[in-house]
Amino acid sequence: MTQSSDPTHPADFTDLGPEDRKIITLARSARARNGVAEGAAVRDETGRTYVAGTVSLDSLKLSALRTAVAMAVASGATSLEAAAVVSAADAVPDADRAAVRDLGGPATPVLLAGPDGLPKSVAAAGE
Repeated sequence: MTQSSDPTHPADFTDLGPEDRKIITLARSARARNGVAEGAAVRDETGRTYVAGTVSLDSLKLSALRTAVAMAVASGATSLEAAAVVSAADAVPDADRAAVRDLGGPATPVLLAGPDGLPKSVAAAGE
């Protein structure tokens, strides 16, 4: 995928592989289904996917990406291949990329797509 963090020049969706398109689609579905601000999906070292939306309770607040990473860890994943977030935001927060980095390492790609599912950027979790 073409790297781009400029929202006026989104990344080229056709450059994504089918597995990366899949996690964007899953993240987008979670966002729409749950009516939350963000949807996220991560793919572990075995190809399993974990999908989550934003958690916003009085006693617990988690971004969709941190929730998806937590689900992967709780299910026994030992590494991540990729992560995707669907959000109206222009960037993935550092704390979210840190969660991906903790499990997948600094080179793990974090894809950001808009609510329409079109990619906006990709960055390594360690950047």
